[in-house]
Amino acid sequence: MYDPKSLKAGDFICHDEVMSTLAYAEQNKTNVAFIDTLIAKAKERKGLNHREAAVLLDCSLQDRKQEIFDLARQIKQDFYGNRIVMFAPLYLSNYCINSCVYCPYHRQNGHIQRKKLSQEDIAREVAALQDMGHKRLAIESGEDPKMNPIEYILESIQTIYGVKHKNGAIRRANVNIAATSVQDYTKLRDAGIGTYILFQETYHQKSYEQLHPAGPKHDYAWHTEAMDRAMEGGIDDVGLGVLFGLENYRYEFVALLMHAEHLEAVHGVGPHTISVPRIRAADDIDPKTFANGISDDLFADIVACTRIAVPYTGMIVSTRESKECRARVLGLGISQISGGSRTSVGGYYDLEPEAKSSAQFEVNDTRSLDEVVAWLMELGYIPSFCTACYREGRTGDRFMALCKSGQIQNCCHPNALMTLKEYLMDYARPQTADRGDALIVSEMDNIPNPKVRALVSEHLLDIQNGNRDFRL
Repeated sequence: MYDPKSLKAGDFICHDEVMSTLAYAEQNKTNVAFIDTLIAKAKERKGLNHREAAVLLDCSLQDRKQEIFDLARQIKQDFYGNRIVMFAPLYLSNYCINSCVYCPYHRQNGHIQRKKLSQEDIAREVAALQDMGHKRLAIESGEDPKMNPIEYILESIQTIYGVKHKNGAIRRANVNIAATSVQDYTKLRDAGIGTYILFQETYHQKSYEQLHPAGPKHDYAWHTEAMDRAMEGGIDDVGLGVLFGLENYRYEFVALLMHAEHLEAVHGVGPHTISVPRIRAADDIDPKTFANGISDDLFADIVACTRIAVPYTGMIVSTRESKECRARVLGLGISQISGGSRTSVGGYYDLEPEAKSSAQFEVNDTRSLDEVVAWLMELGYIPSFCTACYREGRTGDRFMALCKSGQIQNCCHPNALMTLKEYLMDYARPQTADRGDALIVSEMDNIPNPKVRALVSEHLLDIQNGNRDFRL
């Protein structure tokens, strides 16, 4: 039976509850009075449960859908302002013992070039990322206990944090590796990681087991219960995600929100981030795998309804999506994007064509980080390289409390401006720097506290004079 407080995957992601919710949403998708009630509730900025959100996702009334989009845009502005946090993935190794049918890293793939970065390789990759201007990484690795043991991941994190190149430094390393034990999660926490990220791929257990026919990832419960073990191991911030296109999108949407509700019910804090990747073409992947692919319109619906359902949670979209699609969903709730990304092992330092043969998936947005930064500012957003909350201990329930109260704006907006100024000084093209400086001047007026505004002005001058790493 459905029980969000249970620690068993089959209870908090209950198949019968998902199916019942889908029927409930289908029944109410044209119920104007009920949909208006849900929109009114969503305007209170306290979120919606999985059943309520499912009704909005299924809503077929065009005028109400526009209200949903407008509300999603306003909620994102209320909690995260016009800031967009920047990051890049760093692939350490594509050795893997799993047989995931949608991923080119699967162990049967004899075409892909297998690579594992040495610590010297990692240092070169990090320096290349720092030369781009990145301050935040997401570490990626295949699952292989012999080639990629936890000790390798921990040593790599130490290397990443240890590289100081010119004015560059990686200030936050998030980790996206396979489900592991409480003991290993404690080791990751002690290594100083930011958010632990794990995509569920699909919450539909039967499909999950078919899509993962062999290897440790075949164990649905072990994978689905990983976030509970991570939190037990002391990791405050965890990130959920579904690979849309593997199963029916309505099923995945409902189950994803049920997982978020479970974390809130058990640990008192929901996911720090939710990612919404869509499946993409890759080496040695059967095209039939993409049978459940979703359109850009449906993707926009999912982003907007997710933002409304979990208003406090950061939302991430990657370079899997095109420039046009990213622009659209930025206005519907996305708060973090990657820029200048490579999905190959060693793809930042080594730009030779053979590096691409180790890629996990095709990148649709191939622009450089500077091009993405300039584009964001043109759209009216503040590209942020801030990592202050993590380094100031504003994580887990402490971050959520500040976010829900709106107080996080007093830190995030000034920190975004100061880290943007660093980027403009150290890495930006002249035209990007000019646009950014003008943006900072105009955004200073949006700092309501005069003392904070004066302090930020002082620090911006300090940055202009060569000093770095100021934060509130």
